[in-house]
Amino acid sequence: MERVGRPTVATFFAPAPLARGGSVTLGEDAAHHMRVRRLDVGQRVALTDGAGALAQGTLVRLAKQHAVVDVSDVEQRDPLPPVHMLVPVADRDRMLWLAEKCVELGATSWRPVSWRRSRSVSPRGEGTAFQGKLRARMAAALSQSEGAWLPDAFPEATLERAIAATPAGTRLVLDPGGSPLLATALVAPVTIATGPEGGLESDELERLAEGGFAPVSLGGHILRFETAALAALAVVRAALAASAPSPEESHG
Repeated sequence: MERVGRPTVATFFAPAPLARGGSVTLGEDAAHHMRVRRLDVGQRVALTDGAGALAQGTLVRLAKQHAVVDVSDVEQRDPLPPVHMLVPVADRDRMLWLAEKCVELGATSWRPVSWRRSRSVSPRGEGTAFQGKLRARMAAALSQSEGAWLPDAFPEATLERAIAATPAGTRLVLDPGGSPLLATALVAPVTIATGPEGGLESDELERLAEGGFAPVSLGGHILRFETAALAALAVVRAALAASAPSPEESHG
């Protein structure tokens, strides 16, 4: 990403509220990253808490297992229009890659669904240990992309529970036989459901339709689940941004 007109400052995830004039202690991973980047006491760094706050501060202590940053300025960013992702329980490495990209594109939430064809995948991305690894990868992606909002990451769910947890709004399921996504009217919040490798079974599609999910396609192509989910999220984000009122309109 090109950054014009401002110096590059290393950004770190701070899992704590950020307040001007306060201090934040970062853990061993951040301290290691600082040493790799040859940062030293007195240098400026940036912080993000994943809850809308972006801060600037000064590194005042760098030890082997932790680092301390004094916070000087904090900016609060408004959240983007909500876009929720229902992703398949699938190959764990491909799920981790998709999770990183969903953070970069500003997904609001991430909920893995145990589709019927998820059962045949090995090694699957599921369980408490995997959830911890996924959240860590999301936090790293947020720092690298200098984002302000971390998606809410939920544990894996059955289809019935996922539908029950879906907010009102536009509900979409990716299906090669569906209507073109680009021609679909979107009203936030938007929820995008992506099936597993091999696709959704007919009864799963029926259950989604009963839950208000409209089938949409990305040009009729058969895509890997992570490609389909990422492409759909990018299209939806772009469409919502294009339909948002301008600052002049919103104030007046």
